[in-house]
Amino acid sequence: MSGIDSQQQKAIARQHAWTSRLLGVDFMPAGRSPLAVTAASPRPVVAVAERQAARLDCDMSQGSDRGAVASAAQSDRAPLSRDEKRNLLDELRQRHDASCPHCTVATYHSRTVFGEGDPDARLMFIGEAPGEDEDRTGRPFVGRAGQKLNEIIKAMGFNREQVYIANVLKSRPPENRTPLPNEVAGCSPFLREQVQIIQPAAIVALGGPASKMLLKTEIGITRLRGQWGVYNDGTTPVPVMPTFHPAYLLRNYTKETRQQMWSDMQAVLQRLQAAATAS
Repeated sequence: MSGIDSQQQKAIARQHAWTSRLLGVDFMPAGRSPLAVTAASPRPVVAVAERQAARLDCDMSQGSDRGAVASAAQSDRAPLSRDEKRNLLDELRQRHDASCPHCTVATYHSRTVFGEGDPDARLMFIGEAPGEDEDRTGRPFVGRAGQKLNEIIKAMGFNREQVYIANVLKSRPPENRTPLPNEVAGCSPFLREQVQIIQPAAIVALGGPASKMLLKTEIGITRLRGQWGVYNDGTTPVPVMPTFHPAYLLRNYTKETRQQMWSDMQAVLQRLQAAATAS
């Protein structure tokens, strides 16, 4: 491994061993470890993400409407500072809570769950909707599925503070049911603006509903997972890796599903590393 010393190599090897025990993987990846990609790596510029997305074999329709906040974030492709992005996200959160047609008519949730993490994150995780624990705390992915997601993020060499986590819906559906089409239509424009502000280099779509919404498809997650797609939000296309929801992983905690999900996360790490190198 060029560019890293023996101590770093040992640390990476230990990380791989820990990951193998965590996810039930009974093999060690060959070649350079994608776990060498960390938050300290250079953040890829927008042009790099555009070139990567253009190479993906996925033709997505382009969104037409753009929010005022997202337009400001994308103006002249000028890079925004972390603080500027944080302020824009705060403004978007306030606008969402005041106007979202899904959330303002709902009576079954106690609070909205907008999202959290690094506003300048290179990696974004998107699920379908908050659950009971998330509704109680106002934070995404904090229940058992959230704990599993934390383990996966750690295995990738990150922590929650270095990525951004959000959902398609910002409030809990009744009995944690799957979001309805009209609910997705009401909340998804706010997610689109979140993505436009953060400008991640890659998105991990957690589960079928989130993957279908981001990729505009009806294909099931078992067929979608592991294959790169593109989220076309009307500005810069973002590569999307569909994978299992952590809750599904807990319900189907087999060696096969754990290996499949870890394979998906390795592909994400490799793409982030390639983007950082290209920039």
